[in-house]
Amino acid sequence: MQVEDGSLECSSDELWRDKVFMKDRVPTWIAFAGYTLFAIISIISIPNIFPEVKWYYIFTAYLFAPALAFCNAYGTGLTNMNTAYNYGKVALFILAAWAGKSHGGVVAGLVGCGLVKSIVTISAELMQDFKSAHLTMTSPRAMILSQAVGTAIGCVVAPMTFLLFYHAFDIGNPKGEFKAPFALIYRNMAILSVEGLSALPQHCLQICAGAFVFAAMVNLVKDLVPERFGRWVPLPMAMAAPFLVGGYFTIDMCIGTAVVYIWHKINRERAEALVPAVASGLMCGDGLWILPSSILALAKVEAPMCMSFFAN
Repeated sequence: MQVEDGSLECSSDELWRDKVFMKDRVPTWIAFAGYTLFAIISIISIPNIFPEVKWYYIFTAYLFAPALAFCNAYGTGLTNMNTAYNYGKVALFILAAWAGKSHGGVVAGLVGCGLVKSIVTISAELMQDFKSAHLTMTSPRAMILSQAVGTAIGCVVAPMTFLLFYHAFDIGNPKGEFKAPFALIYRNMAILSVEGLSALPQHCLQICAGAFVFAAMVNLVKDLVPERFGRWVPLPMAMAAPFLVGGYFTIDMCIGTAVVYIWHKINRERAEALVPAVASGLMCGDGLWILPSSILALAKVEAPMCMSFFAN
């Protein structure tokens, strides 16, 4: 909780949860050993399944995936949105461009995308599960053991389910029952990616570099200035969310922040106890924006502006 001088003070309940959670923490060496083991298995097995994917593609993907996983887990904690598919697209573009059209770049990009996406998405899901363990005072070791059992079962059930659907239905047929639209989208992205930088829109890299520098500078300012000023500096990760999911996200967050602020002013104790549950319910049901958007759709109201891109 926050006291009058702006500093943070933990309640006795929070301190007790921290003590219980840290008592059974998972040793760091298990994480490193497990990641190394799965990296070795992937480096050996994936090139045998997909000859176009060289072992050094897999090694490179495992080398850089932890940094992407950290970014995704941090962003998921701030916005409650797991954007692992975007990090997978980064891997798709890099590996497809690296392999090239004549060396199976499409297959290499798609396999690398799936690999990085799997690594990155599980990081955010594990952090959410650890947060649930912290709130319910569950042992982290029990939670990670349950995750391991569930993953082992999934390694058997998921391929069998896929093979069942693959042989029982016409998967991927545009006129069939299971059209698999995302498969077509990602394949087309891989086909474009094998062209390298020439496939990107004009000034795309310059815009990405500018956004990266801006985010780094804002984070530095937030960390270096005094806390009473730094807490008013916006988070670049949260600022990026509307560009990813749409402008309506800002309406949800703005209204939600106002509700939390007023609730804390009226009754701080009840707000601290109930805000997570209320916020989770609104996020799961998209409760703040779904009603206004439905009214606007019924009234056939459209945005007054649009953006178009034209080739030179």
